Amino acid sequence: MSLRERLARCRLYLLFSRSLCRGEPIATLDAAIRGGVDAVQVREKEATSRDLLEWARRVRGHLEGRPVLFVVNDRFDVARLAGADGVHLGQEDLPCEAVREATGEGLLIGVSTHDPGQARAAAKAGADYLGFGPIFPTSTKGVSKGLGPGALGPVLESVRVPVFPIGGIDAYNAEALAFAGRAAVSSSILGAADPEGSARAIRTALGA
Repeated sequence: MSLRERLARCRLYLLFSRSLCRGEPIATLDAAIRGGVDAVQVREKEATSRDLLEWARRVRGHLEGRPVLFVVNDRFDVARLAGADGVHLGQEDLPCEAVREATGEGLLIGVSTHDPGQARAAAKAGADYLGFGPIFPTSTKGVSKGLGPGALGPVLESVRVPVFPIGGIDAYNAEALAFAGRAAVSSSILGAADPEGSARAIRTALGA
């Protein structure tokens, strides 16, 4: 199965930051995967390049043989060196076109978007998937007001690539996103007393 075929099947995407884990990070990751996470993004904004590469390689090795996509945030160079499946870019990172030119088709590229125009531009530029949000208020990003689930509809209608709603999603509000069938989640899984149960509850609420 190709990377893009695997991506099309992904429903619950975990933004994995060590600082947000309530428990030991690798144990938390294992629990989240048991709960239904099928894509993992290493997100370590404060890490040095060396630390990020070492951690990404450790996570990559830990995921070996599991049906879970592995993505590195921001750094396509680290993604390639760590043997990741993809890289995720923000609006302030290198342009999708430039990363695609440097990496070819062998690396999935995701792009964070915040309005339909950005979503359409990223898809046109060759993004394999999009993050869209913040849907709900989120302390992780310091956002006090989200775009709301209704903002997602025009994006889903205007692009053909998978779209992962992001921002403040948990087991209590994920049902409002069941029409999308996907979500990207961080603190509500990583910071939970029961990461496996939290992941499972979110995936169930999504109807996925």
